[in-house]
Amino acid sequence: MAALWEKYAYASKKDLLTWFDDLLLRIEQLEAYSEELLAPMSLWISGLFNPMSYLTAIMQVTARNEGLALDNMILRTTVLNIEKPKDI
Repeated sequence: MAALWEKYAYASKKDLLTWFDDLLLRIEQLEAYSEELLAPMSLWISGLFNPMSYLTAIMQVTARNEGLALDNMILRTTVLNIEKPKDI
């Protein structure tokens, strides 16, 4: 039988303590982003509740700002071996 909290939670295979720690990190990231509403230099993509929507929105905003066709937009990422976002 599923734990009572699981029906209210986002999908995860983590136990409650680990899930809650993860939730706090997600909230921290969202709060930091919402302060200025600027795309961050670094992002914990799996910490978003709907990463694909975020990536699509980034392409849409860029296409509008630059006057480019959305159909021609592609995502490009750079993976760095840096642990702390503030070090970027």
